[in-house]
Amino acid sequence: MTRTFTTYDELAAAVGEHLGYSDWVTIDQQRINTFADATGDHQWIHVDPARAADGPFGTTVAHGYLTMSLVPAVVASLIEYAGWSVRVNYGSNKVRFPQPVKVGSRVRVGAEIANVAAVPAGTQVAIKVIVEIEDAEGNREAKPGLVAEVLTLLVP
Repeated sequence: MTRTFTTYDELAAAVGEHLGYSDWVTIDQQRINTFADATGDHQWIHVDPARAADGPFGTTVAHGYLTMSLVPAVVASLIEYAGWSVRVNYGSNKVRFPQPVKVGSRVRVGAEIANVAAVPAGTQVAIKVIVEIEDAEGNREAKPGLVAEVLTLLVP
């Protein structure tokens, strides 16, 4: 369910509030290969299933930045900034990839409003995100695939 905010005060009052979880997204080999093509990162742990089978993870894994690249779209499914005309990805803080996301896994994002601040250009919102992993057998991984604080700049 999407939470809609129309004012700074509504956002500020929600600091510390968990916004819920996104839908699950499957990380298949085609998605990984497409990301490798887009970024030029064709390291074998990502794109060579035969070689990766004998590697440290037993299969190919998603690029960390592929996991990160999913965050804006899935967070947008949880939060809407109806009171602002423009929303800009402003950056990230404290990005970590504690667990590799193996091919065939599904991921989802849990999000919490960490901070809201008035800045000269508008309103800056910090969202703490945790990317949970469900393996191909439907088991949840103990560690998340990503923990970060993502920043959005809202412009009136």
